[in-house]
Amino acid sequence: MKRFVRRGLRLLRRVVRAGAGRVYTRWRRSIQVRVVTSTLFISAIVVAILGIFLMQQISNALVDGKVKAARLQLDEGLNAVLQDLGPTPDSSGNRLQQAANKLKSRSGPSGLYEVYIRDTTQVYIDGFATNELRPESVPKRLRYDLRRADKGARDYRFGTLSYVGRDSVRGLIVGGKTGQYELYYLFPLTQEEETLTLVSRSLFGVGAVLVLLLAAIASLVTRQVVIPVRLAAQGAQRLAAGRLEERMRVRGEDDLARLARSFNDMAANLQEKIGELEDLSQVQRQFVSDVSHELRTPLTTIRIAADMLYEYRDTFDDPAVGRSAELLQSQLERFESLLADLLEISRHDAGAATLDAESLDIRDLVLRTVGDVQGLAERKGSKIVLQLPGEPCMAEVDRRRVERILRNLLVNAVEHGEGEDIVVTVAADRDAVAVAVRDHGVGLRAGEGQMVFDRFWRADPARARTTGGTGLGLSISREDAQLHGGWLQAWGEPNAGSQFRLSLPRVAGAELRGSPLPLVPPGAGLVARPLFAELEAGE
Repeated sequence: MKRFVRRGLRLLRRVVRAGAGRVYTRWRRSIQVRVVTSTLFISAIVVAILGIFLMQQISNALVDGKVKAARLQLDEGLNAVLQDLGPTPDSSGNRLQQAANKLKSRSGPSGLYEVYIRDTTQVYIDGFATNELRPESVPKRLRYDLRRADKGARDYRFGTLSYVGRDSVRGLIVGGKTGQYELYYLFPLTQEEETLTLVSRSLFGVGAVLVLLLAAIASLVTRQVVIPVRLAAQGAQRLAAGRLEERMRVRGEDDLARLARSFNDMAANLQEKIGELEDLSQVQRQFVSDVSHELRTPLTTIRIAADMLYEYRDTFDDPAVGRSAELLQSQLERFESLLADLLEISRHDAGAATLDAESLDIRDLVLRTVGDVQGLAERKGSKIVLQLPGEPCMAEVDRRRVERILRNLLVNAVEHGEGEDIVVTVAADRDAVAVAVRDHGVGLRAGEGQMVFDRFWRADPARARTTGGTGLGLSISREDAQLHGGWLQAWGEPNAGSQFRLSLPRVAGAELRGSPLPLVPPGAGLVARPLFAELEAGE
């Protein structure tokens, strides 16, 4: 049984917590809800304060009126007692009883009441107009004050009227002294209490309706302001999504209408500028593509002549001519690589790059690329260390593009590795495969993890290219990785080396949610964590 109770309490807590969370989220995201809630809360406080003040004023007015009417009734009663009883003592108490009954039979402005007469010269001689009211209904303090007071004194008290056979009620007791007699009027306050109850209920109902009306008015007024702002926010979101034709409807000439016109002007200017940039970008891409293609023909002719010069370089009498032929040959090779990279980057810019995916083992691609770069690494004094898993790492990839990515990463690591070991790690999980290339060279400074993929960017402009790179290799590699739906990311720490991580989905076109390898290598130190957080946020 206790288990079911605890389970029910946990379920109730979850439901309450979820409901409170939804209410808080709605309150935090909606200006209209906040305004209506604030208006409701403030209006309730103001109405409550006004209601308490009005109730107090009405209560005081009723009590004051009751006291005044009771005093008038007491004055009339004292005159009547003095005339009916006179100074002669009443030893039997019959005359007091008759006088009390006579006074009660009179109707006055104070409403229903009970009468009590007491002869101060006779012990235990008094008269009540009714047998239902007990003598202790007259407060002792009031009796004591009148006994000590002078002739003609009058006073009143609020107390409890105690009846025989029914419940006691609150009442007003007024008393006066004339000669040897004390006269008391006992007024039940039942009618006044009922009146106050009715007034309080009416005030509560009117206050509740007033608060709800104020909330409804605030909602309507706020809605007139919130709806245009909400439409502007939706329009801005659609603009951010690329729908540059989005416009707001202009109504009237108020501030909201000026907001709509300003938004439309901004959208029109933005559409115009983006159109100009797109045209300029298109012209730039077309220019790069055309120049690259047009240079192919003269470059082929120059290549033929350069090959001939290079082939007969040893037959020249002047050694400087032979050296010039070698320099011409190397620079032509670099120029051809630059043209090929420009054509490739122009295809990416134009959206014409396509993916020729096939199921391959990433380990085989890594081994083939390492074999191509092994000679360069040996000349630089670096050793390439492979960390490959024992099981196949199959993925649907474009062989040519992935090999180009790996080649660019390895050449970059060799060039900046300062002769230290290059570590290549391959890993895979259920959804993705990853390759990390780690060097221990100059590394990267904070913020350069993204800049390294910019076109023609160099960490040290004074550092010469020793491997004949074009400055576009990492840019093309990132485009190739994104074409697969993957990531190409960089981590670096000054004088501690860098690591480039390529992450690809196993299935072409699948969404990549994570990588089997960490971007920051183990034991890299705490200095790299801010850069790592920056890069992971960009995933």
